[in-house]
Amino acid sequence: MSQVKKSEHRLNSGKLVIVSNRLPISLSKRDDGEWEVKPSSGGLVTALTPVLRNSKGLWLGWPGVFDESNLDELMKRGSEGSGYSLKSVMLTEEDINLYYLGFSNEVIWPLFHDLQSRCNFKPSYWQAYQQVNNKFAEAVLFNSREDDYVWIQDYHLMLVAKALRGMGEDRKLGFFYHTPFPPPDIFIKLPWRMQIMRAMLDYDLIGFQTMRDRNNFIHCAEFLIKGLQSDARRQISSVRLQNHETKLGVFPISIDFSEFSQSAANTAVRDRAFELSEAIPGCKIVLGVDRLDYSKGIPEKLRAFENALQRYENLHSRITLIQIVVPSRTDIPEYNNLKNEIEGLVSEINGKYAEAGWIPVNYMFRSLERNELLAYYRAAQIALVTPLKDGMNLVAKEYCAANTDSNGVLILSEFAGAAAQLHRNALMVNPYDTEGVANAIYRAYHTPEKERQLRMHRLRSSIARRSIYWWVDSFLRTAENIATSNVLISNSEKLP
Repeated sequence: MSQVKKSEHRLNSGKLVIVSNRLPISLSKRDDGEWEVKPSSGGLVTALTPVLRNSKGLWLGWPGVFDESNLDELMKRGSEGSGYSLKSVMLTEEDINLYYLGFSNEVIWPLFHDLQSRCNFKPSYWQAYQQVNNKFAEAVLFNSREDDYVWIQDYHLMLVAKALRGMGEDRKLGFFYHTPFPPPDIFIKLPWRMQIMRAMLDYDLIGFQTMRDRNNFIHCAEFLIKGLQSDARRQISSVRLQNHETKLGVFPISIDFSEFSQSAANTAVRDRAFELSEAIPGCKIVLGVDRLDYSKGIPEKLRAFENALQRYENLHSRITLIQIVVPSRTDIPEYNNLKNEIEGLVSEINGKYAEAGWIPVNYMFRSLERNELLAYYRAAQIALVTPLKDGMNLVAKEYCAANTDSNGVLILSEFAGAAAQLHRNALMVNPYDTEGVANAIYRAYHTPEKERQLRMHRLRSSIARRSIYWWVDSFLRTAENIATSNVLISNSEKLP
């Protein structure tokens, strides 16, 4: 199985500056008053570290605390041994309440997931969003030079390029949407649609998860802005407004396939997976792993599983759904309401169908330690990944990478970004179609071994070829090609 090696990519000049809402560390005070600094271990951090190290780069973001004392020392501790620096962008509690919990999570998040009825278009949110984006732009300006490459991450910081240009400063600027991008009929509901679209066109390169997201962006830009020129015929398409051209590319994010696969194959994980299977004898495990969010379609998934039990009695005592819900944004009332709805559905299903020695739904509301999660991936014969809308959904890829015996079945929502890559060998479903998802569960249960292994082998090969390192390399190589082309054009314009 061919795999992309870990990136040792080097920038042609300058350093790489990553800018995100949060720094890749967590800070917390112990009982004795001392600060504890823990580095993040996610795939994004792992993939970016070699490039940041090679360019002696920098990561800018909010440290997650409001206390500014000893921050320089804490940043040094947080980046120790990484080969790159951390710099904090300090935000106030009001900033977080209005810019993050407000505009980012009550306006952009639901809107970009086609759930506009959940939006709260408060003018104060928009004011705070602009102010915080200006703070980030000032931090970029203070901590970078013209030959550096600045890569902005996600919907929290869409205005940073505009703010920098407004300061009269020039930087090489890239942006990546980790979320979906909505079509025009959804995007135009945003009261500040024109300001955001114009701001996005100040970036040199914008990356999207899927071709659909890229096309949606182009259609929105064409609809809103007169005089815009667009070209979507090439793999790297473009939109031009006056004298500035913005390139648009599709760079689906992924996981460290090799690391997931090797970790899932270790003895401790294998033994724990065996224990989990033995704890539910005679049952195939259907696994759901979702962050607590209304875009993940957890209630719809539970109703579909109940429908399968109602219509296919031969599944009783032979199949069990293990639904893991990872806590998220519990300080937002709507998320607590969702949690209550999920727990009510679990109780209702178990109350109706449970038998002696068999519980239809095993529900956990907590995060799992890494090896424990890998053991659940290995123990599950079926993964049920059914978001209503998702930028990518890495759970689908993690499940396949951990399925080292190639014996699992992936049921995947057609509205997950991962569907563009995995649709040929997953069982595709519409999460709003209760009976359709139930039928897929029944089909997955009865899928012959040879078909299961063929499908999973192909899924794993596809993910291995396009790992998180491929994502980093493809975006940065495209960015450098654009920068080189711009220099050539600029130099040619100076010729007599």
